[in-house]
Amino acid sequence: MGLRRSIVGVAASLVGLVRTRLELLALEAAEEKTRLLKVLGMAFAALLFLTLAVLVLTITIAVAVWPTEQRYLALGLLAAVYGVAGLVLLYLVRRALVVDPPPFSATLEALGRDAAMLERVRADDEDDEPPPDDPRDKEA
Repeated sequence: MGLRRSIVGVAASLVGLVRTRLELLALEAAEEKTRLLKVLGMAFAALLFLTLAVLVLTITIAVAVWPTEQRYLALGLLAAVYGVAGLVLLYLVRRALVVDPPPFSATLEALGRDAAMLERVRADDEDDEPPPDDPRDKEA
């Protein structure tokens, strides 16, 4: 009866632990979803307004220098500036994706702590067990 009660207690603890970790995972997933939608909305709006600003600036410069001999130089410089800006932005996006912590890092950290704790308990249990009886001792 005591063994059964112990097994049920361990199973209940394990189920409670898994339930807690899944709740943490669900909370992090909801936070990530909200953050992602917010960032995507702001990025889309920024892209729209920056595109309009670049278009108006390009037209303004092109109209201003069109009657001169430097019109092709002005358009080439604008293209170079836009290209450099695009490369810098790509670098910043890549850096943000690499440097930011991965999604669900708190869940992974908690699961790592749980695994380490269970490993310590298992090691302690192995240290506490008496060595198995040697069958040769019984023969004597």
